Amino acid sequence: MRKIDQLFSEYAESHQNPTNKAIHWICVPLIFWSILGFISILPSPHIFVQYFGAISVVSVLALLIVTVFYFRLSWRMALMMIVIMLLMEHIVYFVNIHLAHHSWLLFLTVFILAWIGQFYGHKVEGKKPSFLKDLQFLLIGPIWLLHFLLKKWKLKY
Repeated sequence: MRKIDQLFSEYAESHQNPTNKAIHWICVPLIFWSILGFISILPSPHIFVQYFGAISVVSVLALLIVTVFYFRLSWRMALMMIVIMLLMEHIVYFVNIHLAHHSWLLFLTVFILAWIGQFYGHKVEGKKPSFLKDLQFLLIGPIWLLHFLLKKWKLKY
């Protein structure tokens, strides 16, 4: 069995309840996005990309590290996550432009509310979140959701 399938199987053990799964479809992307938002406001030079906006050097480094992690599991999944992360970064840029020095407040609010949702989902599930056992599951959550879409569309991951 491939490592990615082993990780999905282990992650799925604490994500069986339909309510918990539904909560994860909302909260996992929001947590991921809010973390990208926090990273984007760290003091760092920015790179301007036409039709996209600006992205901080720190954000680029973070995205590269996450992408390497995903590439080690599945190159297809990594390529799809690059697109998803860049779309999220574009929304982060939009928020940073429109909320200026207050964007951190939105990122913090989304982060806290999404984690409250996650812990509520796991209370309903009756099992602890996977990341409490192994931190890499914080990065498995987003691709675990993506793999359901790929299966539905009959695409390999």
